[in-house]
Amino acid sequence: MICYEHPLNERIRTLLRLEDLFNKIIFLIDKDDAIEHHSALVTLFEILDVASRADMKSDLLQELERQKQSLDNLRNNPDVSHEALDRVLSDIHVTSKSILAMAGKIGEHLRENEWLAGIKQRITLPGGACAFDLPSYHHWLHQDPELRRNDINEWLSPMLPIRDGFGIVLHLLRNNGKTFRHKSVNGTFQQTQTGLRNVAHMLQLKLEDDLPCVPEISANKYALNIRFVVSSSKQKTKVYEGDFEFELTFCNL
Repeated sequence: MICYEHPLNERIRTLLRLEDLFNKIIFLIDKDDAIEHHSALVTLFEILDVASRADMKSDLLQELERQKQSLDNLRNNPDVSHEALDRVLSDIHVTSKSILAMAGKIGEHLRENEWLAGIKQRITLPGGACAFDLPSYHHWLHQDPELRRNDINEWLSPMLPIRDGFGIVLHLLRNNGKTFRHKSVNGTFQQTQTGLRNVAHMLQLKLEDDLPCVPEISANKYALNIRFVVSSSKQKTKVYEGDFEFELTFCNL
């Protein structure tokens, strides 16, 4: 089955974007080709833009503390594994300390690097990273892959506590939800008076991977509307007219 996740607030939307970007850069760093390391640097700048919200660190610290208190209350629950609980609490403790130890704003070390700042300014322009625009960057791309990899890891590592923090939050979110099985009729599904924003932070929708459609989700505290459209790169958006079942999970922190 294919799982589609739909955030129900801006905070979770930001965390999902950061997760996607960190997954990409970690994949690209391990490669050796100069083009792949160029893509890794572009992704690093995207992480900087998304994570540079002034309250990102405080938001994560507050959420981790809230989850710590909530998990501590489960110690007397006989259905909860104490080993697993201690492991999560230890991860929260270590990660919170790492985030607290981060000096200044997220990515401040990148903004203070004039060489990187010059590349970031040009790289957002179409074709702006050509050799004649950035000869120093062109030279860097021709260095040994291990040297480039070490540089990117050095630039990325100060932001890894943020990745560890939102990783814990998203893990707890995905593992705390109620799943229901529904049926789509003529490619649509609607549910009213759900109180979505009060009971869930994210939706997970699972479809059989052989279904030729994808969900378009619209949700607020009054209603949930899902339209399943034909997945095709060669035609205009068209509602899938078949009837089928799908799984819908309301995830909450």
